[in-house]
Amino acid sequence: MDTDARRQASDLLYGHWMAGSRIDTVPPAIRPGTRAEGYAIQALLEKRSPSPIAGWKIAATSAAGQAHIAVDGPLAGRILAERLIEPGGRCTLGSSLMRCAELEFAFRMARTLAPRTTSYEIDEVLGAVASLHLAIELPDSRYEVFEKAGAPQLIADNACANWFVIGPPVSAAWREIDLAAHEVTGRISGGAPQPGKGSNVLGDPRLALTWLVNELSAYGIALREGEVVSTGTCVPPMTIAPGDHVHGDFGTLGTIEVTID
Repeated sequence: MDTDARRQASDLLYGHWMAGSRIDTVPPAIRPGTRAEGYAIQALLEKRSPSPIAGWKIAATSAAGQAHIAVDGPLAGRILAERLIEPGGRCTLGSSLMRCAELEFAFRMARTLAPRTTSYEIDEVLGAVASLHLAIELPDSRYEVFEKAGAPQLIADNACANWFVIGPPVSAAWREIDLAAHEVTGRISGGAPQPGKGSNVLGDPRLALTWLVNELSAYGIALREGEVVSTGTCVPPMTIAPGDHVHGDFGTLGTIEVTID
């Protein structure tokens, strides 16, 4: 794709995001055909944001999630600073299509991991982490039938990113905890508990973080100091509606919540 095609695709998707409207598909002349083209379109979001990006999200970190949107692996997206909600705050769904909440582990980086030709190993990545955070993602898509858009178009659409709640640093000694085995429980407006665990995130949230570092590195992108990575949902996506209260219980690591207006 040339520069003009990437810009047109970005204009189209961002315009629908801001308007809360949808498209069936990106027109063939400007449609990304590879993951690289999808990321090149996504990268133009950084020029639209008034602030540096807050970090990154990972979509489709479970086999069920990948099957649902017909992709063969996870997808990375940017977290825009203006799409962050304070823990315990309120969010308006507007015309959101997906209308679900996801409970996630997030990591904030203490130092930058630059692109390189060799893969990063998990211990090296964890050594660059400053803190663990609890998070809620409220994703959405700009495609009418996002399940059939395919990986390149979903990546171009920022991997279904929308709103995020990122909690404060976890005070517990999280490095001593097996995050894969750690249980997470969600509740919507005090309803039935919806169980999950860290292993639903690519087998381990720490493995998901390592995947993200290497995915960015492969496309020449650095994971920067201070950026946060929300690693994917520990519980199956929980259906939400206006008026709902989302509560995530991470046991000894704490809780996080948001209210849907």
